[in-house]
Amino acid sequence: MKFTRVGASVAMAAIAALTLAACAGNEGPAAGDPGSAPAEEQLTGSLAASGASSQGTAQTSWIAGFASVQPGIQINYAGGGSGAGRTDFTNGTSAFIGSDRAFKMEEIEAGGFGNCVDGTDLVEIPAYISPIAVAFNVEGVDTLNLDPATLAKIFKGEITNWNAPEIAALNAGVTFPDLAITPVHRSDTSGTTGNFTSYLVEAAPDVWTFEDSDDWPIEGGEGAQETPGVQQALTSGNGTIGYLDASAAGDLSTAAIQTGSEFVELSPEAAAAVVDNSTLEEGRAATDLSFELDRSAEGVYPIVLVSYLIGCAEYTDPAVGANVKAYFDYVISPEAQDAAAENAGSAPISDDLRTQAQAAVDAIK
Repeated sequence: MKFTRVGASVAMAAIAALTLAACAGNEGPAAGDPGSAPAEEQLTGSLAASGASSQGTAQTSWIAGFASVQPGIQINYAGGGSGAGRTDFTNGTSAFIGSDRAFKMEEIEAGGFGNCVDGTDLVEIPAYISPIAVAFNVEGVDTLNLDPATLAKIFKGEITNWNAPEIAALNAGVTFPDLAITPVHRSDTSGTTGNFTSYLVEAAPDVWTFEDSDDWPIEGGEGAQETPGVQQALTSGNGTIGYLDASAAGDLSTAAIQTGSEFVELSPEAAAAVVDNSTLEEGRAATDLSFELDRSAEGVYPIVLVSYLIGCAEYTDPAVGANVKAYFDYVISPEAQDAAAENAGSAPISDDLRTQAQAAVDAIK
């Protein structure tokens, strides 16, 4: 199956041009123009942000759309990966971040977030829901079924050739070449890796005996930096297979993953169904919407990325808090979610989740 809602070159260009898009988008229309901002309190200032490269295309769309609402706020989203974003948020370099996982409870309890009032809660909103594609590049092969155990064995290095009997057994009628498998993983600290390894821990525990981690846990394979690096490695090598946000899969072929008795092809709707079947983690603040994912339901695409916008419930600088609140408010709007769906292939958040997220955003000050 090919996931083609966003071409590979488009996704790479969008992620690489985030800062440029932010500056250009925030110029906004002139007052009195047909597209000028609505009559509401107009804010000014700039916000430095960083984090998940998976959100890159969506952030470009959100920043451009936000300029029509608040043209006086300039937002610069630098990407860099979820791990770098969490570090930036902790040391105060970034006013808000994107992250492919929420902060862990022990990280929150340690505190010390640079822009936050000491002791305040975090605001963590699942703003970007997307499948994690298992993309592959094998000349002459366009479709691939994988069950959890076979997928885990490939990335663990136990299945090393495309004509292995375990792969053939799942793909009747497909002829695989006698070709070495090159598994590609993220070399940087990545929430996408965390979500992918979390799935392997849950779905194939007898094979994947490592803990879920934002850092790739084993030697071997090919490491690549950030989402564009994985995309490039997959595209340029015959026999490659890797994991990346679906928005960057482009023209690469993607595997259908077994859930229950079905092989489920990648789609935003099938990924969003995972979140619909999941519950919030217990013990967190009301503004902290961190989900405990249930990937087991029949018919869902189980390898899903729930990527968060993260900020402070109370900022040390109230002006920064007002600007972050305005941006978060826009991102969870139907308009912004639909724009991300169109440009990045993500699944818009549900109305129920929007209601929860709105309450969290309203608490920011």
